[in-house]
Amino acid sequence: MLSRRHVIASALAAPAILRFGIGTAHAATTLKISHQFPGGTVDKGDFRDRLCRVFADEVSKRSGGEIAAEIYPNSSLIKTVAQFSAMRKGALDISLYPMPYAGGEVPETNIGLMPGLVTTYNQGLRWKNEPVGKALSDFLADKGIILLTWIWQAGGVASRSRALVTPEDAKGMKVRGGSREMDMVLQTAGASVLSVPSNEIYTAMQTGACDAGLTSSTSLISFRLEEVAKALTSGAKASYWFMLEPLMMSKASFDKLPKNQQDILLTVGAELEAFGRKGAQEDDIEVAKVYEKAGAKVTELDLDTVNKWRDIARDTAWKDYGAKSANCAKLLKLASDVAA
Repeated sequence: MLSRRHVIASALAAPAILRFGIGTAHAATTLKISHQFPGGTVDKGDFRDRLCRVFADEVSKRSGGEIAAEIYPNSSLIKTVAQFSAMRKGALDISLYPMPYAGGEVPETNIGLMPGLVTTYNQGLRWKNEPVGKALSDFLADKGIILLTWIWQAGGVASRSRALVTPEDAKGMKVRGGSREMDMVLQTAGASVLSVPSNEIYTAMQTGACDAGLTSSTSLISFRLEEVAKALTSGAKASYWFMLEPLMMSKASFDKLPKNQQDILLTVGAELEAFGRKGAQEDDIEVAKVYEKAGAKVTELDLDTVNKWRDIARDTAWKDYGAKSANCAKLLKLASDVAA
């Protein structure tokens, strides 16, 4: 039987395109689902790819084959960052997309990786049913995006040499943070920053362009960063790095569908939130095992250290974000009201 690691390695080399759906008398609506992560199967591989496959399979079954899907892992259809813009234009139907990657186009989306703002899965997942969730969903709908599945991921740090744990450790390091706001915090701590998507961290660390990369536990595993890292800072017990990485859909594509099909997409998307949480939390534990096996030193974050990072964030990134627009100020206030 192939291991998860073998599946991921082979999927990186040869991206898979799957079609779901059963034959019907009517032509199926075929949705294109793209993401940046390694491809696998429904049962093996990166849980984000698996979530997309389960979503496609279940939507096909519930629609009686009226909805089909083609899945494009590894950014094989559209480049990583460009997927958000493609959805807004109706050129791409669905993506499992790290929300802050859209920050250059829509600054408000950086709320999805505001350092220290979300510190637990419970807190992040409460957003959906709190005023901040409605405000964010409404704002994104106005920008042409529908949220199907709310997924939060805790993250940690892979380092080429010395560990990056406390703000003091960052001085003199070249670090990938994952969002403009995270970069501000790192710069305040004395680091220089590198802006690349998570699927490019390996090359950046391998070439020496990057000393350390902050990303989700799942990406720390799936992109094989243990091969170029000597230290891991784990966010399994506490983290200042929580990314909102939802399954999202083009509103233009969504609006073309009849209501019964829209309802299926929304229902299946919501049901998969438990799948997403389970996958993320399992990888928070698994990542330490992977790095220890590779010989890396593993350090766990604690609440005192998280609070140090959060204090820097409050004085820099939070203030900067809140001053960008009325929408940013509103989202920050509403998110701050959701207790950990």
